[in-house]
Amino acid sequence: MNLLTSSFAVLALSCCAPAIHSQTSTPPASSAPDDDGKLARISRWWSDDWTAGWDTDSGWRVLASPYTYHYTYNPAHTRVYVLGLERQRSDGLMFGGSLFRNSFGQPSAYGYVGQRFDRMLGVDRLFGQLTGGILYGYKAPYEDKVPLNYKGWSPGAVLSVGWHLTPTWSGQLNFLGNAALMFQFSADLK
Repeated sequence: MNLLTSSFAVLALSCCAPAIHSQTSTPPASSAPDDDGKLARISRWWSDDWTAGWDTDSGWRVLASPYTYHYTYNPAHTRVYVLGLERQRSDGLMFGGSLFRNSFGQPSAYGYVGQRFDRMLGVDRLFGQLTGGILYGYKAPYEDKVPLNYKGWSPGAVLSVGWHLTPTWSGQLNFLGNAALMFQFSADLK
């Protein structure tokens, strides 16, 4: 089995196993206290039924990025354009995808799952977001610009911080590793 097939199998199992487990297992006789540590909270998060909650209080979000600032100058850099779509639940769980032209002018895509953290630091308009998924598009001669690249496929992760400009519109800064800072605008389509 090649690397790409193995990666998709692992991703599918990691997404489906928690839902299957939560539907087939019985709850424990006594529940653990809420303050039992980070590892237990992470374990409960993975065992949650991810299939529930998508039909109520969830919405679509469209996003675009007009500008990306690169931390270091490279004459091969071109403008980066991004268009994307996300589906978000009220508890912050999300999945989405974006199509973009990478820093070297190559057509690229990013498919991801993630978590949104509303009201960061107790500020109603401030939010954070962490996503992880599959990145495609960095091909020769730029395949070494992203880690673990295999024929244009690589893992990806994006850490973001954003501000709600209105109840519908928001601005967001996406930290793209040690390479760049992306400015993004989003609109909720609830």
